[in-house]
Amino acid sequence: MTHIVPEIRIPAGGLLDWYQQSRRDLPWRQPGVTAWQILVSEFMLQQTPVARVLSIWPDWVRRWPTPSATAAASAADVLRAWGKLGYPRRAKRLHECATVIARDHGDAVPDDVDTLLRLPGVGSYTARAIACFAYRQPVPVVDTNVRRVVARAVHGRAEAGPPSATRDHADVSALLPGEEAAPQFSVALMELGAIVCTARSPRCGLCPLNECAWRHAGYPPAQGPARRVQQYAGTDRQVRGRLLDVLRAKDSPVTGAELDVAWLTDCAQRDRALDSLLADGLVTRTTDGRFALAGEG
Repeated sequence: MTHIVPEIRIPAGGLLDWYQQSRRDLPWRQPGVTAWQILVSEFMLQQTPVARVLSIWPDWVRRWPTPSATAAASAADVLRAWGKLGYPRRAKRLHECATVIARDHGDAVPDDVDTLLRLPGVGSYTARAIACFAYRQPVPVVDTNVRRVVARAVHGRAEAGPPSATRDHADVSALLPGEEAAPQFSVALMELGAIVCTARSPRCGLCPLNECAWRHAGYPPAQGPARRVQQYAGTDRQVRGRLLDVLRAKDSPVTGAELDVAWLTDCAQRDRALDSLLADGLVTRTTDGRFALAGEG
């Protein structure tokens, strides 16, 4: 028998009540956190678990509480402070973003999406997250967690499928309550996907939603091939990280031989990873042939 998936909306009241009782106590959600500090958290949280960001964000914003303070730091200092968060190009882009905000925007993070989108390293999600969470604007904020909740609760599908900015923003816009409650609703929807409606082991018994199209349909499984789990061990990403570890540990340029010992498994892979770090501007080569973090050559 074919299940008829009903048209489901997500009532704001129940979700907001649940959020007030169940939300995680994350420091960038506390009163008094500035738009810049929220922007820093959004850069750090891209493709990175919350637990890893929690170990770095508090010290980072104490050290560099404003865009101008961040811009005044050297690129090498920023890369060192980034530590093990991964994808270090984000640190470089954050430094560039701080420079633009300090120089062109009076040291204040812009409050409109179009201007935010012109900043280095700020994409569609980050721009809307800042407008919503820092400036309480009723704009749709769509990350992986939100897409999964909407796919299940509204459309009755186990997975959201390929992203589509037009469709995804329209889906979430249709769910937003009045302007005053919209920002809190957005963060609550995201929290629901992060801690209850998770990808692999959804905790449906704890879900605050009285209606869910996926539950109504009998929890049909995802269609198509299983998603591939992204590997890290043995990848160029791991090699890049090893090379950066060597450079972070030094306060002066190092020789090629000192870098070589970071990865002895595959010399060609090591050279390829080093070339990519140079191309990304994360590493620089000195006139005498040694290597250093950006800004220290």
